[in-house]
Amino acid sequence: MNNRAKGAAYEELAARELKKLGYRILTKNFYCKGGELDIVAMDDGYLCFVEVKYRASDSEGDPLEAVDHTKVQRICRSAMFYMNRFGYPEDTPVRFDVVSILGQEISVYKNAFDYE
Repeated sequence: MNNRAKGAAYEELAARELKKLGYRILTKNFYCKGGELDIVAMDDGYLCFVEVKYRASDSEGDPLEAVDHTKVQRICRSAMFYMNRFGYPEDTPVRFDVVSILGQEISVYKNAFDYE
């Protein structure tokens, strides 16, 4: 399985987990010039931009650690583009979540980083 197919499979797994938690999925794999948003969803009145990170084992490091400062900046720029493209007002409550998949363990981190 190539990396894109593997990523899509884990993003689908993450989306199913988020749905179980009450998230309403709006879109998956939104691409723009500045980057990609894995999942965009609504949860408790928040527009959530969700990054999905997978690691087969902890020998490769914690998946959450892969969301570094550069990745955060790229996600924030892409989120702003998404909001502008689809007409969300500036005062829309926004949250950045991360779904960490380590082997078979799935963890959802709400408000994993702040808007930069």
